[in-house]
Amino acid sequence: MDFGITITPEVHKDGKWYVAFCPEVPEANGQGRTREESVESLKEGIISIMQDRRRDAHGRAHKSPGFVPILTKKTAVPQLA
Repeated sequence: MDFGITITPEVHKDGKWYVAFCPEVPEANGQGRTREESVESLKEGIISIMQDRRRDAHGRAHKSPGFVPILTKKTAVPQLA
């Protein structure tokens, strides 16, 4: 089972900086002095958000009566187009 997703970063230049974001994860953004740096920063932000969401979900699930984990494999890292 593969849950890998592809997202398309949108990059804009703002003065000396490039700013990247994606509509699929609106709370994530990245910045850098080059387009590549901003996209890499965005990727790190998305991964951090997904890890945080996973921890939150596991914390709530573990408190539910009868919880049995069914996924133990790590989720694939999002691929940026």
